[in-house]
Amino acid sequence: MHEESLKELYRLSDGVHRLLDESYGGDERSLRFKPLKKEVGLAAQSLEEIGKTIEKCTKCNLAKGRTKSVPGEGNHNPSLLVVGEGPGRDEDRTGRPFVGQAGNYFETWMKAIKLSREGDFFITNIVKCRPPENRDPLNEEIEACLPYLERQIELLQPRVILCLGRVAAYSLLGLSESLTLLRGKKHNYHGIPVVITYHPAAVLRNLTLRAPVWEDLKKVTRLLSEG
Repeated sequence: MHEESLKELYRLSDGVHRLLDESYGGDERSLRFKPLKKEVGLAAQSLEEIGKTIEKCTKCNLAKGRTKSVPGEGNHNPSLLVVGEGPGRDEDRTGRPFVGQAGNYFETWMKAIKLSREGDFFITNIVKCRPPENRDPLNEEIEACLPYLERQIELLQPRVILCLGRVAAYSLLGLSESLTLLRGKKHNYHGIPVVITYHPAAVLRNLTLRAPVWEDLKKVTRLLSEG
Protein backbone atom coordinates (compact mmCIF):
# COMPACT_ATOMS: atom_id res chain seq x y z
CA MET A 1 0.00 0.00 0.00
CA HIS A 2 1.27 3.49 -0.75
CA GLU A 3 0.33 7.12 -1.11
CA GLU A 4 -1.02 6.62 -4.65
CA SER A 5 -3.78 4.37 -3.28
CA LEU A 6 -4.92 7.08 -0.87
CA LYS A 7 -4.83 9.65 -3.68
CA GLU A 8 -7.02 7.36 -5.78
CA LEU A 9 -9.59 7.15 -2.99
CA TYR A 10 -9.58 10.94 -2.78
CA ARG A 11 -9.97 11.35 -6.54
CA LEU A 12 -12.92 8.98 -6.78
CA SER A 13 -14.85 10.73 -4.03
CA ASP A 14 -14.12 14.38 -4.92
CA GLY A 15 -17.22 16.43 -5.62
CA VAL A 16 -19.71 14.00 -4.02
CA HIS A 17 -21.27 15.89 -1.10
CA ARG A 18 -24.85 14.65 -0.85
CA LEU A 19 -26.46 11.76 1.01
CA LEU A 20 -26.82 8.87 -1.41
CA ASP A 21 -30.31 7.56 -1.92
CA GLU A 22 -29.28 3.93 -1.79
CA SER A 23 -27.35 4.08 1.49
CA TYR A 24 -27.84 4.97 5.13
CA GLY A 25 -24.59 6.57 6.23
CA GLY A 26 -26.11 7.54 9.61
CA ASP A 27 -22.84 7.19 11.48
CA GLU A 28 -22.80 10.43 13.45
CA ARG A 29 -26.49 10.81 14.15
CA SER A 30 -27.67 10.56 17.74
CA LEU A 31 -29.09 7.04 17.60
CA ARG A 32 -30.82 5.51 20.61
CA PHE A 33 -30.36 1.77 20.84
CA LYS A 34 -31.95 -0.71 23.19
CA PRO A 35 -30.19 -3.96 24.11
CA LEU A 36 -30.95 -6.60 21.50
CA LYS A 37 -32.86 -9.72 22.39
CA LYS A 38 -31.13 -12.97 21.49
CA GLU A 39 -33.11 -15.24 19.21
CA VAL A 40 -32.59 -18.97 18.86
CA GLY A 41 -29.66 -19.77 16.57
CA LEU A 42 -30.14 -20.81 12.96
CA ALA A 43 -29.51 -24.42 12.00
CA ALA A 44 -28.84 -23.93 8.26
CA GLN A 45 -25.98 -26.09 7.04
CA SER A 46 -24.83 -23.96 4.08
CA LEU A 47 -24.82 -20.38 2.84
CA GLU A 48 -27.17 -21.42 0.05
CA GLU A 49 -29.64 -22.75 2.61
CA ILE A 50 -29.43 -19.51 4.56
CA GLY A 51 -30.13 -17.58 1.36
CA LYS A 52 -33.23 -19.64 0.60
CA THR A 53 -34.48 -19.17 4.15
CA ILE A 54 -33.99 -15.41 3.90
CA GLU A 55 -35.91 -15.31 0.60
CA LYS A 56 -38.95 -16.74 2.39
CA CYS A 57 -38.46 -14.85 5.65
CA THR A 58 -41.44 -12.93 7.08
CA LYS A 59 -40.08 -12.41 10.61
CA CYS A 60 -40.39 -8.62 10.42
CA ASN A 61 -42.25 -5.97 8.44
CA LEU A 62 -39.36 -5.38 6.04
CA ALA A 63 -40.53 -8.45 4.13
CA LYS A 64 -43.69 -6.62 3.08
CA GLY A 65 -41.87 -3.96 1.09
CA ARG A 66 -38.94 -5.82 -0.40
CA THR A 67 -38.42 -6.52 -4.08
CA LYS A 68 -35.61 -8.97 -3.38
CA SER A 69 -33.86 -10.04 -0.21
CA VAL A 70 -30.09 -9.57 -0.12
CA PRO A 71 -28.37 -12.44 1.74
CA GLY A 72 -24.83 -11.51 0.69
CA GLU A 73 -22.23 -12.68 -1.79
CA GLY A 74 -18.54 -13.27 -2.33
CA ASN A 75 -15.92 -15.86 -1.51
CA HIS A 76 -17.27 -18.72 0.63
CA ASN A 77 -13.87 -19.25 2.23
CA PRO A 78 -13.01 -15.61 2.87
CA SER A 79 -10.15 -14.01 4.69
CA LEU A 80 -12.39 -10.98 5.31
CA LEU A 81 -16.09 -10.58 6.09
CA VAL A 82 -17.57 -7.15 5.38
CA VAL A 83 -20.75 -6.22 7.25
CA GLY A 84 -22.82 -3.20 6.24
CA GLU A 85 -26.12 -1.89 7.54
CA GLY A 86 -28.83 -2.83 5.06
CA PRO A 87 -29.75 -2.95 1.37
CA GLY A 88 -30.52 0.24 -0.54
CA ARG A 89 -32.56 0.83 -3.68
CA ASP A 90 -30.17 -0.85 -6.14
CA GLU A 91 -29.56 -3.77 -3.80
CA ASP A 92 -33.30 -4.30 -3.33
CA ARG A 93 -33.72 -4.32 -7.11
CA THR A 94 -30.85 -6.72 -7.87
CA GLY A 95 -30.66 -8.89 -4.75
CA ARG A 96 -26.91 -8.12 -4.50
CA PRO A 97 -25.15 -6.17 -1.72
CA PHE A 98 -23.23 -2.93 -2.28
CA VAL A 99 -23.94 -2.40 -5.98
CA GLY A 100 -25.11 1.23 -5.81
CA GLN A 101 -22.92 4.33 -5.88
CA ALA A 102 -21.68 3.84 -2.32
CA GLY A 103 -21.04 0.18 -3.12
CA ASN A 104 -18.99 1.09 -6.17
CA TYR A 105 -16.99 3.49 -4.04
CA PHE A 106 -16.43 0.74 -1.47
CA GLU A 107 -15.00 -1.48 -4.20
CA THR A 108 -12.27 1.13 -4.73
CA TRP A 109 -11.36 0.72 -1.06
CA MET A 110 -10.93 -3.00 -1.54
CA LYS A 111 -8.93 -2.57 -4.74
CA ALA A 112 -6.62 -0.19 -2.89
CA ILE A 113 -5.74 -2.99 -0.46
CA LYS A 114 -5.76 -5.60 -3.23
CA LEU A 115 -8.84 -7.56 -2.13
CA SER A 116 -11.68 -8.74 -4.38
CA ARG A 117 -15.23 -9.89 -3.74
CA GLU A 118 -14.68 -13.07 -5.72
CA GLY A 119 -11.30 -14.03 -4.34
CA ASP A 120 -10.95 -12.61 -0.85
CA PHE A 121 -14.04 -11.38 0.96
CA PHE A 122 -17.73 -12.03 1.57
CA ILE A 123 -20.03 -9.02 1.94
CA THR A 124 -23.42 -8.82 3.60
CA ASN A 125 -25.55 -6.57 5.80
CA ILE A 126 -27.08 -6.58 9.27
CA VAL A 127 -30.59 -6.68 7.79
CA LYS A 128 -31.23 -8.52 4.56
CA CYS A 129 -34.19 -6.47 3.28
CA ARG A 130 -34.36 -2.76 2.51
CA PRO A 131 -35.85 -0.53 5.22
CA PRO A 132 -38.36 1.97 3.77
CA GLU A 133 -36.91 5.35 2.79
CA ASN A 134 -33.48 3.91 3.58
CA ARG A 135 -33.95 4.63 7.27
CA ASP A 136 -31.86 2.87 9.90
CA PRO A 137 -33.20 -0.59 10.74
CA LEU A 138 -35.34 -0.83 13.87
CA ASN A 139 -34.37 -2.95 16.85
CA GLU A 140 -36.99 -5.58 16.07
CA GLU A 141 -35.75 -5.81 12.48
CA ILE A 142 -32.16 -6.27 13.62
CA GLU A 143 -33.25 -8.90 16.15
CA ALA A 144 -35.11 -10.81 13.43
CA CYS A 145 -32.16 -10.77 11.02
CA LEU A 146 -29.18 -11.17 13.34
CA PRO A 147 -29.35 -15.00 13.56
CA TYR A 148 -28.79 -15.14 9.78
CA LEU A 149 -25.59 -13.13 10.09
CA GLU A 150 -24.41 -15.11 13.10
CA ARG A 151 -24.85 -18.36 11.20
CA GLN A 152 -23.11 -16.92 8.15
CA ILE A 153 -20.13 -16.06 10.34
CA GLU A 154 -20.09 -19.58 11.79
CA LEU A 155 -20.00 -21.07 8.30
CA LEU A 156 -17.59 -18.57 6.75
CA GLN A 157 -15.07 -18.45 9.61
CA PRO A 158 -13.37 -15.25 8.37
CA ARG A 159 -10.01 -14.19 9.76
CA VAL A 160 -11.11 -10.55 10.09
CA ILE A 161 -14.48 -8.74 10.14
CA LEU A 162 -14.89 -5.19 8.82
CA CYS A 163 -17.96 -3.32 10.12
CA LEU A 164 -19.16 -0.42 7.96
CA GLY A 165 -21.11 2.10 9.98
CA ARG A 166 -22.42 2.46 13.50
CA VAL A 167 -25.47 0.22 13.01
CA ALA A 168 -23.22 -2.68 12.01
CA ALA A 169 -20.98 -2.17 15.04
CA TYR A 170 -23.95 -1.86 17.40
CA SER A 171 -25.73 -4.90 16.06
CA LEU A 172 -22.78 -7.26 15.90
CA LEU A 173 -20.87 -6.14 18.99
CA GLY A 174 -23.48 -4.35 21.10
CA LEU A 175 -21.51 -1.09 20.99
CA SER A 176 -23.50 2.14 20.93
CA GLU A 177 -20.77 4.79 21.14
CA SER A 178 -20.05 7.09 18.23
CA LEU A 179 -17.83 5.80 15.46
CA THR A 180 -15.28 8.44 16.40
CA LEU A 181 -14.84 6.61 19.70
CA LEU A 182 -15.16 3.07 18.31
CA ARG A 183 -12.77 3.12 15.39
CA GLY A 184 -9.07 2.59 16.01
CA LYS A 185 -9.71 0.37 19.03
CA LYS A 186 -9.37 -3.39 19.38
CA HIS A 187 -12.63 -5.31 19.01
CA ASN A 188 -13.43 -8.96 18.47
CA TYR A 189 -16.41 -11.18 17.75
CA HIS A 190 -15.97 -14.62 19.34
CA GLY A 191 -12.22 -14.33 18.90
CA ILE A 192 -12.33 -12.88 15.38
CA PRO A 193 -10.69 -9.42 15.14
CA VAL A 194 -13.15 -6.70 14.15
CA VAL A 195 -12.25 -3.39 12.50
CA ILE A 196 -14.88 -0.64 12.65
CA THR A 197 -14.90 2.17 10.09
CA TYR A 198 -17.27 4.63 8.45
CA HIS A 199 -19.91 3.60 5.94
CA PRO A 200 -18.84 4.57 2.39
CA ALA A 201 -21.96 6.72 2.02
CA ALA A 202 -20.87 8.74 5.05
CA VAL A 203 -17.44 9.24 3.50
CA LEU A 204 -18.92 10.39 0.21
CA ARG A 205 -20.80 13.17 1.93
CA ASN A 206 -18.00 14.06 4.35
CA LEU A 207 -14.70 13.87 2.52
CA THR A 208 -12.63 14.51 5.65
CA LEU A 209 -13.37 10.91 6.67
CA ARG A 210 -11.19 9.49 3.88
CA ALA A 211 -7.98 9.65 5.90
CA PRO A 212 -9.31 7.74 8.94
CA VAL A 213 -10.87 5.15 6.64
CA TRP A 214 -7.49 4.64 5.00
CA GLU A 215 -5.96 4.02 8.43
CA ASP A 216 -8.67 1.45 9.15
CA LEU A 217 -8.07 -0.30 5.84
CA LYS A 218 -4.37 -0.51 6.61
CA LYS A 219 -5.30 -2.10 9.93
CA VAL A 220 -7.34 -4.72 8.05
CA THR A 221 -4.33 -5.63 5.92
CA ARG A 222 -2.10 -5.84 8.99
CA LEU A 223 -4.51 -8.20 10.72
CA LEU A 224 -4.82 -10.36 7.60
CA SER A 225 -1.05 -10.57 7.28
CA GLU A 226 -0.77 -11.63 10.92
CA GLY A 227 -3.31 -14.42 10.38
